[in-house]
Amino acid sequence: MTDDPKGDAPKATAAKPATRRKPAAAKTTTGSASGSRTSRTKASASKTTAAAKPAAASAARKPAASKAASKPAATKTAATRASAAKGPAAKSATAKPATAKPAAVSKTIAPATASAANPATAKPADTKAAPTKPRAAKTAASKPAAQKTAAAKTATAAKASAAKTTPAKTPAKKPVTRKAPAKSAASKSWPVHGTITGPLVMIGLGSIGKGTLPLIERHFKFDKSRFTVIDPVDTDAKLVTDKGYKFQKVALTPENYEEVLTPLLSEGEGQGFVVNLSVDTSSLDLMKFCRNLGVLYIDTVVEPWPGFYFDDTAKAADRTNYALRETVRKEKKKNPGGTTAVSCCGANPGMVSWFVKQALVDIATDTGVKFDEPSSQKDWAKLMKKVGVKGIHIAERDTQRAKKPKPMDEFWNTWSVEGFLSEGFQPAELGWGTHETWKPKNAKEHKKGCRAAIYLEQPGASTRVRTWCPTPGPQYGFLVTHNEAISIADYFTLEGGKKLKYRPTCHYAYHPANVAVLSLHELFGSAGKIQEKLHVLDESEIQDGIDELGVLLYGHKKNAYWYGSQLSVEETRKLAPYQNATGLQVTSAVLAGMVWALENPEAGIVETDEMDYKRCLEIQKPYLGPVKGYYTDWTPLDGRPGFYPEDLDTSDPWQFKNILVR
Repeated sequence: MTDDPKGDAPKATAAKPATRRKPAAAKTTTGSASGSRTSRTKASASKTTAAAKPAAASAARKPAASKAASKPAATKTAATRASAAKGPAAKSATAKPATAKPAAVSKTIAPATASAANPATAKPADTKAAPTKPRAAKTAASKPAAQKTAAAKTATAAKASAAKTTPAKTPAKKPVTRKAPAKSAASKSWPVHGTITGPLVMIGLGSIGKGTLPLIERHFKFDKSRFTVIDPVDTDAKLVTDKGYKFQKVALTPENYEEVLTPLLSEGEGQGFVVNLSVDTSSLDLMKFCRNLGVLYIDTVVEPWPGFYFDDTAKAADRTNYALRETVRKEKKKNPGGTTAVSCCGANPGMVSWFVKQALVDIATDTGVKFDEPSSQKDWAKLMKKVGVKGIHIAERDTQRAKKPKPMDEFWNTWSVEGFLSEGFQPAELGWGTHETWKPKNAKEHKKGCRAAIYLEQPGASTRVRTWCPTPGPQYGFLVTHNEAISIADYFTLEGGKKLKYRPTCHYAYHPANVAVLSLHELFGSAGKIQEKLHVLDESEIQDGIDELGVLLYGHKKNAYWYGSQLSVEETRKLAPYQNATGLQVTSAVLAGMVWALENPEAGIVETDEMDYKRCLEIQKPYLGPVKGYYTDWTPLDGRPGFYPEDLDTSDPWQFKNILVR
């Protein structure tokens, strides 16, 4: 459990409710050199693509029931960071990092004359739709007005009739979905959620930075002459300067970040806001710096200075996300309260913490548990224990397909390759639940801190687990370390005196896009040698697909319940520019976190688990596509053992022993 008091941060008063082997050489990254490391922090993309066959959407088990979540239509914040050109080649976590760009040289590109876009209109009201049905085969919409021959008429009529009478397959129980009015992003009236009264600084213009930019413009009022974007690469600088904002081409380092940021944040009136969407910039140092100036702050991951992830002299425990999170917890305990700094507010970590609370309320309601909506950390932990949840998977399936095949010796992904590599090479980590009776031989515990998590002495990107998502059904996912696996397990820990009474197991179970899976196979097949070219697929390079990201709460009376976003790239194109489905889930969470910070400016350092989940999802859901809940009777023991004997625990399907692929 944490050694500092825990509880939900205050709610808004005026509003509603990411074999260790050092890279052989520096790599060439197409697109912006800025990365974005975070559980789903996306980096800039270059123009290369990949083709693959459509992923099968049938599951071994159909959802037993489903639950409506909300409407998909208007806001999602960017949460990826792109400040320093990330090349995973630094060696020491303590040594001063070497930066690709001159550390002390800052090049400011003057903005072009342009008008700022800050629409202020009301958000469309929710409309309740009938249960959605699976898409059927295309039907004839109408007959031609005039047809030249009788044969043509007959053929057309026959085709139309056949199409109309073809029955559509429907699941036994269909999810009820709240849909937003069908409007394009251009014609939609987007709400303004708040005013940034002081300077605005966005660090990082990678894929997440580019995606966050239009959301900031849509949903906040600000002085465009005081908006500055910082990135070591100026490839996309015109996106900034053409709108009248300032761009500084500089990589932030331990030596120069105060010198670069102080004049931007200390001049003029009002309260400033720093949006950190970068890699290789210390989240903790920037957070402390901003709070000392009274400047609001948000990031998507606890990021270190260069050298941390690939330090081959450090112990495995010292390279964990647990260790990084503890540095922020220590600062929070040392300096409680004060100016708000939101830590780890992307899709995951971030949005998924809000999903967990909504899913828990759904299960409690559906299983007849009597409860009042919790208002504190302790009450939330009590409710989860009462409902009987044994564990939580951050269960994700990315089915986005590239238009062209991936070449050899290139690593492709739908978000920051640098971010994925850094967390993929970290030890696998998971929050460790009180129901577990077995532990892997290479599992290690932490001796200090909250002690809510363990780590395995193997890289997360080569550690697989069994999980479930609505579209594919049962699937393998990678147990890649993520901050939320630790923070969620910690938040829902229940203690009685010095005794641990309850804690759920929690970990990421990630099936990335097929091109990323292939890239991982090539990487580990060559003993950890990172490919020469790193490439992020932008929206224009993607054929189709969805990013199905949610939480799977398991072990309760109804077995397992998945709740999350099923955002497609097609809908993403209609909602916001410069991003794919993966990116919009991140950027919209950043948006929600910024709104919450403006409404709660003196909340101190907070994690997303402590924020008002209803308010944050209210802001974010319009950008999430279908947000639904599905019950399933699948367990990790289904179909096992097969041809060969396995070491299973048949007394409890939801033991990690049954989930881990060994």
